[in-house]
Amino acid sequence: MTTLNLTAALERLVADIAGQAEEFRHVDPDRLLVCLSPTRGGGVHGTYAKIHPLRFPGGETTSRVRRRGRYWTCTMPTVTHQGREMLYVVYFLVPRFFDLSLREKLITVFHELYHISPAFDGDIRRFPGRNYAHGSSTRAYNRRMGELVDAWLALEPDPDILTFLDGDMEALRSRHTALVGRKMTAPRITVTRA
Repeated sequence: MTTLNLTAALERLVADIAGQAEEFRHVDPDRLLVCLSPTRGGGVHGTYAKIHPLRFPGGETTSRVRRRGRYWTCTMPTVTHQGREMLYVVYFLVPRFFDLSLREKLITVFHELYHISPAFDGDIRRFPGRNYAHGSSTRAYNRRMGELVDAWLALEPDPDILTFLDGDMEALRSRHTALVGRKMTAPRITVTRA
């Protein structure tokens, strides 16, 4: 048995998706920080992953907002990893994410990656209307992610990059002496009086 670095395995998966799937060719995996975050409760109900963009619309590092008659300046934090400034941080919630079926895990990965702006400028992909993150229907968004997963699987990716997604968290623990991964506190926007 060996130690499995879950972060490294997820990074290989993301790099393969970005390299093969046309809809994700704009994603630079070297500027996307993959992290793990613990979940408090067991079971598969709740959030499985989340993405933190590190820029405002248009790739801006600051944004001026008006709240309660006052103006405030919001500033995105700078996150660096191995000498590179990151534009996005993606968290996979453990063990909840790993307790999903293989297909649901892949849909979750694609779901988060699809949030990345086509300009890859640190902002999210924005749809028209009030629900700018998912468009008019989150269900339709996820259905589209299922289609993208199927198209990527049809390209026959290297099966070795999917091995770590076989089974649930208990199965992973039984196959490895240790599971490790990158953890980092979620980046926080600084708000100051303008």
